Amino acid sequence: MAEHAGPGTRSAVVDTPPQREVDVVVVGAGPAGSAAALEVARAGHSVVLLERGPFPGSKNVYGGVVYGRVLDELVPRWWEQMPVQRWVTRRSTMIMTPTQALTVDFRTQAWGGPPYNGATAHRSDLDGWLAGLATEAGATLVPSTVATGLLRDASGAVVGVRTDRPDGDLTAKVVIACDGVNSFLAKEAGMFAGKPTGHVTLGVKETLRLPRNVIDERFGVTGQHGVDIEILGCTRGIPGGGFLYTNLDSVSVGVVVDPHGLAAKKVRPEELVAELKRHPAIEPLVRGGELLEYSAHLIPEGGYDTMPELVADGFLVAGDAAAMCLAAGIWLEGVNFAIGAGMYAGRAAADALAAKDTSKAGLASYRRMVDESFVLGDHRKLRRVPGLVLGQRMQQEYPAVLCDLAQGLFQVDNPRPKPGLLKLIRRVLKWHGVKTRDVLSDALTGVRSFG
Repeated sequence: MAEHAGPGTRSAVVDTPPQREVDVVVVGAGPAGSAAALEVARAGHSVVLLERGPFPGSKNVYGGVVYGRVLDELVPRWWEQMPVQRWVTRRSTMIMTPTQALTVDFRTQAWGGPPYNGATAHRSDLDGWLAGLATEAGATLVPSTVATGLLRDASGAVVGVRTDRPDGDLTAKVVIACDGVNSFLAKEAGMFAGKPTGHVTLGVKETLRLPRNVIDERFGVTGQHGVDIEILGCTRGIPGGGFLYTNLDSVSVGVVVDPHGLAAKKVRPEELVAELKRHPAIEPLVRGGELLEYSAHLIPEGGYDTMPELVADGFLVAGDAAAMCLAAGIWLEGVNFAIGAGMYAGRAAADALAAKDTSKAGLASYRRMVDESFVLGDHRKLRRVPGLVLGQRMQQEYPAVLCDLAQGLFQVDNPRPKPGLLKLIRRVLKWHGVKTRDVLSDALTGVRSFG
């Protein structure tokens, strides 16, 4: 047998595989992994859920919104069980310059009751709840364990994983890789061959404690209603954006930025977070907050064109490991795609086990299921958007253009008459050196993507 494999190294080849210990090994007890393990266990197959942290959610960085409707298929009446901080009933998109802010603010009471739309949640709570559902269904959770490599048979099919435990190998008929961004297992399996690399952003977040009544007053909400604010123009022109979310008695504020842009400008991410907290549109909302947590995490934002192959002999990839994070300006979603992909991966594995065919062909229903669902449907439709949203004009020019346009539209310059809208648009574009043809080109890309 080959020597112990490290992350991303060559797989170990098992000449004579030992007796298979379980039907399925799922690597990673995040939303994708737990959803996969839950489906496999419910189908009556043995499944081990490996988690490198001491408990599910222990290593996660999260200050965002969970869109839970995907759970309709997995956990009936999930909203009565899921550990939620607040239900999002107010959604804002803010475009800013250092001294300006233009906000599109939407709120609806419809999102404040079943079946809800989105909720803020702590990943330690959410991941623990999902993993608990999987173990209740019969999955075996093994924490504090790192899958260090793949086991293959002589034909190259995946037949298990190597771990950092003393007893080492864990064999299975199917391995489902849900081991997060930059998945070592997916890379080792060759699933990223020929795909663009390096399409990740760095999310940096502070969680600030504020009394619940203060949050309610500042954000204009009551009860368990909450607010989700997505921000563009707060990263010094470095590709990325910012966010501000309300939890029950804390707020999460931070930025998501291109790490290469940070390095090129020699800017530390905490500087951008500090600037965002000082902005005149944000400072009144976070004033007096006590720092509870500072954390950072890589996010796969390359979109559809950077996704790996999803199926191989004895092997499936789901969630962040498959770059299933939708970063499309209007939307920044990941947990819902992870749950959906994990659920379909678990179903495909169970179907393949029932048919006694865990080859690539036998597992191919996974690709069909994600293709026919929102998981790949949304990514395919919006495949051009990451390039548009992270492009120079959107990041460096359009925030100032839109803010100055709004300022010119609402400013009263008596005794001079009000300028016509078209004249004002031409004037603002000229001020900022933006060509009309570039605006029209970007608008066309947006219409084709969002339309």
